[in-house]
Amino acid sequence: MSTYTDIGVEKVGHVGTIEIRRPPLNFFDISLINQIADALEEFDRDIEIRASVLSAQGKAFCAGANFGDPARQAQEAREAEKKGDPADNLGPINHLYIQAVRIFRAKKPIVAAVQGAAIGGGLGLAVSADFRVACPEARFSANFTKLGFHPGFGLTTTLPELIGKNNAELMFYTSRRVTGEEAYKWGLANELVPQDQVKAGAMKLAAEIAECSPLGLLSTRATMRANLADRVMAATNHELAEQTRLRATEDFKEGVKATEERRVANFKGR
Repeated sequence: MSTYTDIGVEKVGHVGTIEIRRPPLNFFDISLINQIADALEEFDRDIEIRASVLSAQGKAFCAGANFGDPARQAQEAREAEKKGDPADNLGPINHLYIQAVRIFRAKKPIVAAVQGAAIGGGLGLAVSADFRVACPEARFSANFTKLGFHPGFGLTTTLPELIGKNNAELMFYTSRRVTGEEAYKWGLANELVPQDQVKAGAMKLAAEIAECSPLGLLSTRATMRANLADRVMAATNHELAEQTRLRATEDFKEGVKATEERRVANFKGR
């Protein structure tokens, strides 16, 4: 296994495990998403691994991007400059989505262990997995409109397919936090277990998958997720354009500030 700075990677029998290690909230950036994608590609090359589990340390599964952190923004700009490709002028969000699409191109089934909040892009990361094991304390939120901009991480494609168009619209338009119980009823969570058993539950499901024929799994998953990565890439291209436009507005600045101050935003529509 390769060495990673922000994730822990192990192999347990026929199951590969990835643990996000940025507690307590596990905010992501280009580097973290890139490491997850690298680990999944490594699993794809390992004939012994048949399924994987994505989990996280801390109280949140992933709270998305930390828009109020100037250091994060500066680091992402540096990461974008290092890439040196023609897309650099589109900014760090574009590079993050390029890495995100790599996650959707993974060939083997992924089970996400959602023990806490999966917010914004963190929800997108959870939904990139084939299955989610959650608990009553888990919270799922597409909080983009409360921040003053557009959903991202491919959620405009993946979330409606998972929970239905109208439920996805409800999450997008209200930015509400959906509880673990609600998520289970909607099909956003496949299994609901006590909080201290979430990772064990995800491992159990992944092990059950890994009992099946590896070639059969690869073939069937390729059929079931046909063109998903390409559709996510098309979705993120549109999402990026809308996010870039809206990030320049006064409402976005107010949305971020209101979120930091834990108050209702005073949006002006400009």
